[in-house]
Amino acid sequence: MSQITDTILMIRPVAFRMNEETAVNNYFQEQLDFKNGEINEKAQLEFDAFVEKLRAVGVKVIVEDDVLEMDTPDSIFPNNWVSFHNNGTVGLYPMFAENRRRERREEIIDRLEEEGFLVEGYMDYTSAEEEAVFLEGTGSLLLDRVNQIAYCALSPRADEDLFIEFCEDFEYSPVVFTANQTADGERLPIYHTNVMMALAEKFCVICLDTIDDKREKKNVLNHLRRSGKEVIEISEEQMHQFAGNMLQVKGANDKKYMVMSQAAHDSLRPEQIAAINKHSEILSSDLTTIETCGGGSARCMMAEVFLPKE
Repeated sequence: MSQITDTILMIRPVAFRMNEETAVNNYFQEQLDFKNGEINEKAQLEFDAFVEKLRAVGVKVIVEDDVLEMDTPDSIFPNNWVSFHNNGTVGLYPMFAENRRRERREEIIDRLEEEGFLVEGYMDYTSAEEEAVFLEGTGSLLLDRVNQIAYCALSPRADEDLFIEFCEDFEYSPVVFTANQTADGERLPIYHTNVMMALAEKFCVICLDTIDDKREKKNVLNHLRRSGKEVIEISEEQMHQFAGNMLQVKGANDKKYMVMSQAAHDSLRPEQIAAINKHSEILSSDLTTIETCGGGSARCMMAEVFLPKE
């Protein structure tokens, strides 16, 4: 069992814009004064440059194009609707925004099979949408795959009962908490766990200031420390620059990279960079348009492929 993979799935956008359906509880999204076509062009340039950087260090990137007719502005963030597991299981997840449900496309799974990956079965939670219950993939679930621990910050997009059901199905120990951010002068739940914490092999980047409940904070820290993770703390301000939205991947010769956006990298202090560099080289790319309109960053764009090869 490995915590990190050398293969990721990414979806190239064709109709990227600010998604009005997700903006209601994603406080990271902002409007840009460009026409949608221009925004999509800028997002495509950022996407292509990012993919090129990943491939240049030996990360295997499987790129699928989005389909224009589907009108799925957030398709660039596939990690919310699907997860891939080393026993050959594909997880499918219920999405909060109706227009995001169209992102689930069978041909994307077919493409992985064409690439030689083995799909043994599905764990499909999507019927929960009928009850307006949501759990948005590895946006909501942070998986410590080696120690079988799952972390989840509850929000309108992460339901506790469904999270517990996931943990029972995949045999993970659940760690539940609430992470808040200050928006419009109020403390409101952060929409996805993976914007406030990133789990790597030997360390965890986390914004502990978002966990307002002292017992919950202590519980999260205890689990991280007991599983041998070095805790690298970031501030709420850094979190707003997407410094919590990172992913560790493997490149050529199993070299490890902590992947993040340029904004996230620029927000880090020298001692935080040094702490990450002890374990991993940093790879960053400019994702300004995608972050501003999409309210998601580097980690959200990468769906990790852990499926076995045929």
